[in-house]
Amino acid sequence: MNGGRGEYAPRLYRSKGYGCEMTMNIAVAQSGGPTCAINASLAGVYKAGANSEKIDRILGSFNGIEGIIEERFTDLSEKLCDSVNYELLKRTPSAVLGSCRRKLPDYHENPEMYEQITASLRRNDIGMFFYIGGNDSMDTVAKYSAYLREKNISDIKIIGIPKTIDNDLCETDHSPGFGSAAKYVCSTIQEITRDSNVYSIPSVTIVEAMGRHAGWLAASSCCIRYNGESAPHLIYLPETTFSIEKFLADVKKQMKLHKAVIVVVSEGVKTAEGKFAAEEFQSGQIDSFGHAYLSGIGKFLEKLVAAEIGCKVRSIELNVMQRCSSHIASQEDINSAEAIGEAAVDAALEGKSGCMMTFVRDGSRPYSYHIGTADAAKAANSEKMFPIEWINAEGNDVSDEALYYFLPLIQGEVMPIMNNGMPTHLVIE
Repeated sequence: MNGGRGEYAPRLYRSKGYGCEMTMNIAVAQSGGPTCAINASLAGVYKAGANSEKIDRILGSFNGIEGIIEERFTDLSEKLCDSVNYELLKRTPSAVLGSCRRKLPDYHENPEMYEQITASLRRNDIGMFFYIGGNDSMDTVAKYSAYLREKNISDIKIIGIPKTIDNDLCETDHSPGFGSAAKYVCSTIQEITRDSNVYSIPSVTIVEAMGRHAGWLAASSCCIRYNGESAPHLIYLPETTFSIEKFLADVKKQMKLHKAVIVVVSEGVKTAEGKFAAEEFQSGQIDSFGHAYLSGIGKFLEKLVAAEIGCKVRSIELNVMQRCSSHIASQEDINSAEAIGEAAVDAALEGKSGCMMTFVRDGSRPYSYHIGTADAAKAANSEKMFPIEWINAEGNDVSDEALYYFLPLIQGEVMPIMNNGMPTHLVIE
């Protein structure tokens, strides 16, 4: 599989025009929800930039595209010029440069923002801009790239680097951040299973995982069966219709087989009418891209089981812990996130622009992949659903094919750098 470039070695920065060809600065920013691996991709961009003769300064933009517009940059060499901080960055969860959810307007209707971005990049001698993010971030890449083409601007390149714990980005086999989130979900559900099995009385535990429209995270919980667990006994995903009557019947059936029934459900499961199953528990609020803020299906089903079955029942919402639990990050996830960041710089140096870097799986057993590119417009504002063919006919479980897709992505452990008994994180201000 593709990997990094070997051991990281910081270099002294070259001044432009001193006995070598002219160099440019590059900028990198982060957007959307945080993950365990988004900083590893940032590290990969820095590493490749620091090792290129064609690149001078590597600038980080605070709060995504907002930092580009407002010219809020930091020179990353000041924080990453030694190998300790570089390794610390890869182990730091969330987005060290901050994030945003700024949606760019159509450039035909509002060209001023695009002119601001271009002017900012040129004032700071930035010839390449790398945007690490998910579906909505690829919308920014696609729109700005289209603007550059229409205006015949060739001295600025923009490339998207994928990121999302939801694993719903089209055009790529998987997204950096998902493997670590899946590893956390699996490990937590395995511990919940251990806890639930200590009592003699029947019980039902409902675990709510993130997944607005795509059920990848909830589905990944199947991996614990590879370690001999019977749980989770039921898995419900947004890709199939959720029926309250069917759910209750499923739970009752499993209670005849297991003392402690473990249910995993995606936050976004919907009824036959297309409504979120726990709509009465939703806030109704939406973000700037029109996405609803979801939560509450676990609590809704807990109350339902208590009222209709009457057994001991609890619900657990994994919430934001799925995103940034770096203490149990996947080594494969961190390594591949770094590698795709490096590959993005290579692609830009080759003249590519307007694309998103992708993982192309060559095989699952044994696992191998290579890194490619796809038009960012194909990933923007679209979602990759969990395959229907990997869901059983009952709509309450997933297949072994799904298991073998997930397993390679959660392999390996990343040892935290500890201080005072706790993991240490890198802060960039």
